[in-house]
Amino acid sequence: ITDVWTSWNGSSVSVTMFVSSQPVEATDDAFWDQFWADTATSVQDVFALVPAAEIRAVREESPSNLATLCYKAVEKLVQGAESGCHTEKERQIVLNCCRLLTRILPYIFEDPDWRGFFWSTVPGAGRGGGDEDDENARPLAESLLLAVADLLFCPDFTVQSHRRSTVDTAEDIHSIDSCEYIWEAGVGFAHSPQPNYIHDLNRTELLKLLLTCFSEAMYLPPSSDSSNTNPWVQFFCSTENRHALPLFTSLLNVVCAYDPVGYGIPYNHLLFSDYREPLVEEAAQVLIVTLDYDSSTSSSPTVDGTTTGTAMDDVDPPGPDNLFVNYLSRIHREEDFQFILKGVARLLSNPLVQTYLPNSAKKIQFHQELLVLFWKLCDFNKKFLFFVLKSSDVLDILVPILYFLNDARADQSRVGLMHIGVFILLLLSGERNFGVRLNKPYSVRVPMDIPVFTGTHADLLIIVFHKIITSGHQRLQPLFDCLLTIVVNVSPYLKSLSMVAANKLLHLLEAFSTTWFLFSAVQNHHLVFFLLEVFNNIIQYQFDGNSNLVYAVIRKRNVFHQLANLPTDSQSIQKGLQRKKKTPEPISRTNSQDGVSMEGSRPAAPAEPGTLKTSLVATPGIDKLTEKSQVSEDGTMRSLEPESSQPPPEGNLPSTVSDGEPWSGEASHPRRDRRRLSSASSSGQWTPTPDWVMSWKSKLPLQTIMRLLQVLVPQVEKICIDKGLTDESEILKFLQHGTLVGLLPVPHPILIRKYQANSGTAMWFRTYMWGVIYLRNVDPPIWYDTDVKLFEIQRV
Repeated sequence: ITDVWTSWNGSSVSVTMFVSSQPVEATDDAFWDQFWADTATSVQDVFALVPAAEIRAVREESPSNLATLCYKAVEKLVQGAESGCHTEKERQIVLNCCRLLTRILPYIFEDPDWRGFFWSTVPGAGRGGGDEDDENARPLAESLLLAVADLLFCPDFTVQSHRRSTVDTAEDIHSIDSCEYIWEAGVGFAHSPQPNYIHDLNRTELLKLLLTCFSEAMYLPPSSDSSNTNPWVQFFCSTENRHALPLFTSLLNVVCAYDPVGYGIPYNHLLFSDYREPLVEEAAQVLIVTLDYDSSTSSSPTVDGTTTGTAMDDVDPPGPDNLFVNYLSRIHREEDFQFILKGVARLLSNPLVQTYLPNSAKKIQFHQELLVLFWKLCDFNKKFLFFVLKSSDVLDILVPILYFLNDARADQSRVGLMHIGVFILLLLSGERNFGVRLNKPYSVRVPMDIPVFTGTHADLLIIVFHKIITSGHQRLQPLFDCLLTIVVNVSPYLKSLSMVAANKLLHLLEAFSTTWFLFSAVQNHHLVFFLLEVFNNIIQYQFDGNSNLVYAVIRKRNVFHQLANLPTDSQSIQKGLQRKKKTPEPISRTNSQDGVSMEGSRPAAPAEPGTLKTSLVATPGIDKLTEKSQVSEDGTMRSLEPESSQPPPEGNLPSTVSDGEPWSGEASHPRRDRRRLSSASSSGQWTPTPDWVMSWKSKLPLQTIMRLLQVLVPQVEKICIDKGLTDESEILKFLQHGTLVGLLPVPHPILIRKYQANSGTAMWFRTYMWGVIYLRNVDPPIWYDTDVKLFEIQRV
C-alpha cells in the first residue's frame, strides 16, 4: 500500500492504520498529531499529499478514522482560537488543520450519508473521554465556524495587535472587541491598518476553509424551493457569531478599498507579489455566498432601505435573520455609498484600462463576483440603488458591463456573464433616472468591437445590444426579450439618438418582422411589439431631438407598411415559412451598415475548445421577471395589476409554450438552443394558424408611426422634388424644425417593466455564483472531480 497519508515532515504515516478497518483511538495523540505536525507546508502540498482516491477509500472502509480525523482537526482549531495562537507552532497547527479540512470537506459533502456528520453533536467514533461540558454538545459544524470566526480576529495572527508589550500580557481573544480590528477602512470604520502580508495570507487560508464549509450547496441539486437555506451560512450569519458585524464590514471594505493598479508604476505587479489580491478574491467570494438569500420570500421592511440611524444600527424593523443581508440593507450614509460605488466601479473598469505598454497594468479576474455583489447591493438596499442613479456615476458601472457583454457575446463559456450583465441593466432600467443619465455624451474611448459613432451612452447601449443580437452565439437568443425590454424602459427619456443607433434599431425591426421569423416560433412577434413600443415612446415623448430616428423611420417606411399588411391566410403563412430554408441565419448582418470597428479593438472571440463551463438553470420568462408600472404625469410610478396586456396572449396555445423555458440560461440540451427559430422545438408540433396571426396582428401599435409617415413623407418628398435634393443633411434640418403637435394620436401612458425578485432568479443566481466559484478555484482545485449536483461541468 502506498504511503500517501504522509506527515508533512516527510515521515510516513502507516496508511494501513488509517485505511484499514482498525479504528485508531482519538486519544492516540502521537498518531493524529502527525497530520498537523509543525513543519511548514502549503495548501498545495496538502492537496498533492492527500489524493481523492485515498479520502474516498477512508470514507468507505474506515469511517470511524475519517470521523476522528475531522473531529481532531476541528478540536485543534478550537484550541487555537481559545489560546489566541501566540506561538509559531500553534499557528502552524491551525493552518495545517485548516488546509486538511479544506481538502476533506468536499468528500464529506458528496456522500449523502456523511452530509449530516458535521451537524451531529457526538462526533463519530473514539471521542476519547475529555470533559463533557456544555460546549462539547455543540454540533461540530458550529464549533468549526465559531473557531474560524475567532481566528479571523486573532491578534498577531490575522490582525495587528494593539498591545505593545510581550507575550505575558497578550490580548485575551475573548475580551477583545473585534469591531476595533476591522481589516480595512471604509464602511463604518475610519482607521486603515498597516498592511501585513502574513496576516493577509492567514486570512486567505481561513476564508478558503469558510468557503469550503459553505460549499455544501454545490452537492444538492437545484430546487425551486427557496426555503432551502444553507445551514452553514445560516449559522455563520446568525447572532451566534459575535464577529458577524466586523467580519461583514472587513470583507466589504477589503473588496471596495482594493486598488490593483497601486501606485501606477508600470509593470509593478511583475516585480512585487500582491498578497492583497488573493485575499480580495476570497473575500468577494465569501461575501456573495453569505448574501445568497431569496429576497422575494422576505417581507422584511429594512430591505427597501427605509431605515435611519448610524452606519448600521439596530433600528426598529427586525430585518432578515441573515445578519450579513441585514447589515447590507441598513447601510445608508452617503459617504459609505460613495466608497462602495467608487470601489466597485474602479475594479469593474480595471480590465478596460488601456495603457501604452502591453501588460503593464495588473488585470483582475474577479469581475463576475463583483457583478454578483453589485446586484446584491442594489437588490437588498434600495437606498443604494437610488444613490447609484442619482449622479452620472452609474455610467462608470454601465460602460464596463457593456464592455463585458460585447466581449463575451461569441463565447459559449461566458453565457452566465452575459445574463448577469443583462439582469443588472434590467434592474437599473426600471428607474427613470437611468434613462435620463444615458443622455450624457459618451467620450471615453474604450476600444470595443463596435462601429465608431459620436453620441451618448444611450447610443453605446443600443449599438452593443444590436451587436449581441446580430453576432452573438445561438444560446443568447433567450436574452433578446430582456435586451429589448431594457431599451423600451429607457426609450421615453432618450433625447437624441445618433444616426448609427437609429439605423441599428430599424435594422432589428427589419430582421424581426420578416414573415419566416414571425411565423417560426410562438413568441417571436413579442420582439416586434417591443421595438414598436420604443419608436412610439420616442416619437410621442422625445420627438424634438430625434430627427435621426424620424429620418430612419421614413427611409425604412416599407417595413411598417409590410407589418400593417402582414398576410394572415394559411397559404401565405406556409410561404413565409418556406423562406426560412433559404435564410439559415436568424438575422443577416447585411444592410445593418456596420461601419469600421473602433481602433485598437479585437473581435469578440469564441471560447477555446475544451474550456470548462458550468451549466445554469433556466431563468423565468420576461413576464415573470418583470412587473408593469405606469408612469403618471408627475413622474411617479404605480404598479399595474397583471392582465393580458401586450405582448398579446398566444390565443389558445398550450401553457407550456409561453412560460415553459422562455429564457433558459445555459440550456444543456442542444435542441433548446434554436428555440426562438424553430416552430417544433419547444412546443411539440406547434404550427402557426390564421387565427393566431390575427390575434396579435390586430394589436400591433402602428397608429402613431402611420400618422407620422402620413404627415411627413409627402413633405419630405416635396422638398426633394423642389430642391432636387439627394443630400440628407437638408432633410434632417427640415425634420429638426418640424413639429407634429396636434397631429399625432393622444400620447399613450409610459409603461415600464420593472424587475421583480422571484425564486426563479434566486435559484439562477445560486447556480451561477457557485459555478463561478467552482471554476475560479483551481489553485488548489478544491472541488475538482467531486460529485457536484448543483450544476454540470461541461467542455465547450
